[in-house]
Amino acid sequence: MRLVFAGTPSAAVPTLRRLARDHDIVAVVTRPDAPLGRKRVLTPSPVAQAAVELGIPVITAARLDEEATQRIAALQPELGVIVAYGGLVREPLLSTPDAGWINLHFSLLPQWRGAAPVQRALIAGDAQLGASVFQLVAELDAGDVFASRVVDVPTGATADLALEALAIDGAELTAAVVSGIAAGTARAVPQEGEPTFAPKLSLPDGLLDWSQPVEQVFARFRGVTPEPGAHTTIDGQRLKILEASPATDAELLEPGAISAAKTAVLFGTATAPLAVTRVQPAGKGAMNAADWWRGQRAAEGVRAGS
Repeated sequence: MRLVFAGTPSAAVPTLRRLARDHDIVAVVTRPDAPLGRKRVLTPSPVAQAAVELGIPVITAARLDEEATQRIAALQPELGVIVAYGGLVREPLLSTPDAGWINLHFSLLPQWRGAAPVQRALIAGDAQLGASVFQLVAELDAGDVFASRVVDVPTGATADLALEALAIDGAELTAAVVSGIAAGTARAVPQEGEPTFAPKLSLPDGLLDWSQPVEQVFARFRGVTPEPGAHTTIDGQRLKILEASPATDAELLEPGAISAAKTAVLFGTATAPLAVTRVQPAGKGAMNAADWWRGQRAAEGVRAGS
């Protein structure tokens, strides 16, 4: 089947590679090079790099405008596949491929429609994560669903690790749907239930609230790690929390109180403490939490959130 594939981050790469095994991908559409690292070096997206390795032509577009639509239409694709491209597909591009577009979305639709489904599901403490392949329509993530799959992730996994697991399972799910469309056997059904939404995260979403129970604090830590990053404030300065887990066997601390443990630094919550093992102070590199805390102990009454 002649496909055009649109995607940008690493989570889209497994699907691109999987589809390239069985189908003719006439072009890959991805967003422009982005500055990465401390030196802000312009770097092609993970999808662009994978496309080059696979020998697939790349169309770089910040948005799917008239020019991008014309370039895609000239290739006469039978189907469009989109995975986390980072932009909207509107008419006339939506109807340009013969079979339209399908979208791999990392949630069990209609749950968590939007840009950050995995992150929002983890923050909410959802017991299950999933992936869905649906027919793209003008309304946000509202099209009929071809297939869904529940995916188990490691206990305590942060958003990046959870997304890695979903991306691999989602690639196989998408490949099965594309094969079904090619064979004329795929059938999509309307979404059922009340939708929930997953807007893009911003820096304030990473602020940990020590007045909450440790389960909620840890859920937010998982959902915002690595981006936009879990953090608290110490004497008005942001402290990024890089590695943490609930300390269910430790003595209770007042919310925001800090105490040293054998291999971690404990932060008090409304219930058990959160054991923090790695941090990044403002303007500094990542370090062991115990080393950071030794440098703070000279200041009396240091508390998180102050």
